[in-house]
Amino acid sequence: MIEQEKLFNDLVRQYSEPLYWHVRTIVGSHEDADDLLQDIFIKVWKALPGFRGDADYFSWLWRIATNEALSFLRKAKVRAALSFSRIDPEAERVSDPNPFFDGDKAMAALRKAIASLPDKQRVVFGMRYYEELSYEQISSITGTSVGALKASYHIAYEKVKAFLTDSD
Repeated sequence: MIEQEKLFNDLVRQYSEPLYWHVRTIVGSHEDADDLLQDIFIKVWKALPGFRGDADYFSWLWRIATNEALSFLRKAKVRAALSFSRIDPEAERVSDPNPFFDGDKAMAALRKAIASLPDKQRVVFGMRYYEELSYEQISSITGTSVGALKASYHIAYEKVKAFLTDSD
């Protein structure tokens, strides 16, 4: 048990910040990313004894984080549908800059463009564009083929480009 605690603490120390930004890219909001990060590490703690080492810790953590973030987005869409509200205002809210962040209009437009992407394209775009992960790493995390990821990224890139061009 002591070894598990040490390993867990090492994982938290090493991966908290990059996981936060990974999740934040997907969900858009600081508060949601912060809450999800806690849920992710609870899942990691519970799953750690069963970790078989089929993947490295990075891929394993990113897969858990990605699945949790996508699950969160699916639940948010269901809640929005049940309350008869539109999803677009939600995307607008989560893409708005943090009040403590002094961003410019270009960054705000980029965040809104990314928020407008379908969930899976947003994930691939964020991992490739912001986190600079290789397609092989993303494939290991998502379980999607490299070819499909390249196509998804290209489509997402074109959508972001069109969104930014149209908003000028």
